[in-house]
Amino acid sequence: MVRTVLGDLPPQDLGVCDAHDHVFFGSPRLPGQELRDASAARAELAAFRAEGGGSVVQWTPYGLGRRAADLPLVARDTGVHIVAATGLHQAVHYSPELPRRLRGKLAALFVSELTSGIGTSGVRAGLIKVAGGFHAVDAHARWTMTAAAEAHHATGAPIAVHLELGTGALDVLDLLCGELGVPPHRVILGHLNRSPDLVVQREAAEAGAFLAFDGPSRAHHATDWRMPDAVRALAEAGFGDRLLLGGDTTTAAARSVDGGPGMPYLLRRVRPRLEHAVGKDLVDRILTGNPGRAFAVAWGS
Repeated sequence: MVRTVLGDLPPQDLGVCDAHDHVFFGSPRLPGQELRDASAARAELAAFRAEGGGSVVQWTPYGLGRRAADLPLVARDTGVHIVAATGLHQAVHYSPELPRRLRGKLAALFVSELTSGIGTSGVRAGLIKVAGGFHAVDAHARWTMTAAAEAHHATGAPIAVHLELGTGALDVLDLLCGELGVPPHRVILGHLNRSPDLVVQREAAEAGAFLAFDGPSRAHHATDWRMPDAVRALAEAGFGDRLLLGGDTTTAAARSVDGGPGMPYLLRRVRPRLEHAVGKDLVDRILTGNPGRAFAVAWGS
């Protein structure tokens, strides 16, 4: 089952899935661009729904404005399934006190948010979000990934990884899968399109991980146009079942309701562009079948 904010759901009921996005998000690195407005969130999800969208996986982790109590409300109002995340982002997104306060408690926090709920909201997370460093796994990433692996072994939850500028994928897999024993098919690597190295992408897929191609992004626009070629190359190599697509809307200005591409762009523009490159059948599988396999867990078993 996929654990959504309204309860566990059969994977086939997700519909067309934006596998990496943010309904609510806020970071000190993006002052004044926080995704906090519930009305704007409803409008964005409604616009996504109007394009045929059925579900959104929110990768917003602990401490970055998830607004867990609001997620069921906007999911009900819009008819879009939402999957929430636990986890921890890079250290730069937090005050120095927060990581120190969570030392020795991080894995337990992740497990609690996956099984009991986020804070007092009662909303249970459906995945664990962590982050790597630039071309490396730094000390903070090793700490958070070790806790994520422990939480995975306790619950079976998938681990989604922010790759800084798309780098460090193989180092992340060496740590999570090689050293910490997480099955590769339970790891989702985000932002690989931001470093369009076809060799690394293929090696990550060969290892068994899911690859999330997300965007568009103003900061990484120079690589957006290469994504269809990457998807085609991976599909031709036999890894079409390992691919996911997402919009990764992280700022208010990026929302479609505020003049940006937003969540609808994934279906309005990215989908037909990919269908032209690799065919409708594969794109349908990437948007529907693959997310169900990536995020489904035998919860409670």
